[in-house]
Amino acid sequence: MNQIYLDHNATTPVHPRVLETLLPYYTCHFGNPSSVHWAGRATSGVLEQARTQVAKLINASPAEIVFTSCGSEGINLAIKGSAHSLKEEGRHIITTAVEHPAVLESCRALEADGWQVSYLPVDSEGQLDLDLLERSIRSQTVLISVMWANNETGTLFPIAGIGRIAQRHKVLFHSDMVQAVGRISLDVKQAGLDLAAISGHKFGAPKGVGALYIR
Repeated sequence: MNQIYLDHNATTPVHPRVLETLLPYYTCHFGNPSSVHWAGRATSGVLEQARTQVAKLINASPAEIVFTSCGSEGINLAIKGSAHSLKEEGRHIITTAVEHPAVLESCRALEADGWQVSYLPVDSEGQLDLDLLERSIRSQTVLISVMWANNETGTLFPIAGIGRIAQRHKVLFHSDMVQAVGRISLDVKQAGLDLAAISGHKFGAPKGVGALYIR
């Protein structure tokens, strides 16, 4: 029986052009890019080229891109890193009830350590009430984390509108962009994002490759 794979929200096959590009770096050009010798220098330039390509994809600068092993690692770094660095300013985070487990579990871990988290509901169409979001901001709020595209429903959240609210209240704004990147046009500057996580295997790259945008 022929099988048809329809779950590209879970993962995608490696694109043939990606595989062709990567193969030499698994075999011939395998130097550690942090090494100062010839083998390291050869791959260091390619790594920086990749950083530039990722930055261009989301309208960021290369210096704002940190490579990670996956979207979940980037999300953990963004949420927990922001919370711990801003704990003297406040211990309240706002997110939604429909986030990926990487976001929800990061928030629950922080709750166990004394942070307060508001999990905002969505309506019958999976959409977020921006007025409710703004009313939920407190003097102790240090971070808002809302995904760009929902992995179950496909709902696109009004990221630019959330970004304007976050900027108005001087609150950091993070988005899980894992399901959006490679599918729709993304502009982290226009969206007012401070942090955003992506994962390569959702759009034709190998598993074990991700990136975190840090404004």
